[in-house]
Amino acid sequence: MLTNLTIALDMMGGDYGPRSSIPAAVRAVNANANLKLILCGNEQVIAKQLESLDSLSHPRLIIRHCNDVVTNACEPAVAVRSKKDSSMRVALDLVKSGEAQACVSSGNTGALFFMAHYVLKMLPGVKRPALISAVPTERKNPVYLLDLGANVNCDVQMLYQFGIMGSVVAGQALGCDNPKVSLLNIGAEDIKGHEEIKQAAQLMQQSELINYIGYSEGSDIFSGKADVIVCEGFVGNVALKTCEGIAKLIMKKFTRALEKHVVYKCMAFMLAPIIKKLYKRVNPDQYNGASLVGLRGIVVKSHGNASAKAFHAAIDEAVKEVERQLPDKIAAIFEKTHSKDTAVE
Repeated sequence: MLTNLTIALDMMGGDYGPRSSIPAAVRAVNANANLKLILCGNEQVIAKQLESLDSLSHPRLIIRHCNDVVTNACEPAVAVRSKKDSSMRVALDLVKSGEAQACVSSGNTGALFFMAHYVLKMLPGVKRPALISAVPTERKNPVYLLDLGANVNCDVQMLYQFGIMGSVVAGQALGCDNPKVSLLNIGAEDIKGHEEIKQAAQLMQQSELINYIGYSEGSDIFSGKADVIVCEGFVGNVALKTCEGIAKLIMKKFTRALEKHVVYKCMAFMLAPIIKKLYKRVNPDQYNGASLVGLRGIVVKSHGNASAKAFHAAIDEAVKEVERQLPDKIAAIFEKTHSKDTAVE
């Protein structure tokens, strides 16, 4: 475990801004004695919120004043050109300079993607970064799904590289040397899918870097069939948000059903430990924090509507990635790939 962790937070991003990010930051430093957080945003707003939580003078909560904010309506290109003093940009600059080891933001996804790409640059050999996150399954371990929206359209090489990066992430998180990698498709048969999917499948099958097990359908996401599922960003984003919506729907329906009858209420009281355990397992908040992998730095994207609990989960994810040194491990794999390609030439 690292004894000196510094993470920069974009405090002004997302639907709730400081209302969720500041309670999350306070909870994070109180839970981890090795963690220091640099709070990027409007100093007066942040200080007022911290004071309300009796944390204004906390030695490991450092305010970095920013004059600007990247709104949800801001075009990515405009954000890169004209939002140099925004909370998002300052947080990324802190990672680039080495003052922080990671950045967490719940702001505009497109702006964060382009700005992180511009500020931190790509790892050598990586074509495009991808968003990856854990999704719960029937088994003990989650499945890692990517891309979740950073790249709407993906070519063959991108899908192949996502398989490599996803394998590194899952291998580190699950503690396994050879995680199972699958491609999300409209069917499990080899003849299914468009040409890019078929060609990506061939590349993965031939690669020594990927333990490719074939196609997965949408219903396989929760089965635990694979440790990593690769897909295009458009498909992945829809799949992830559908998963979250289903989880919330089931829990709401279940809760309402228990409230309708006295007998059900008694049963709920008796089954409370099991219900809490089930809810904790499927609650989307604990899986909040998609990592933007493939960059020369660690960037974690929180949901825009993240609660304080969910934003805290994103901070925890950033801490884990710093401890695992994911960019270095991904860079080492791509360096090996480049060396092999050069040797063949």
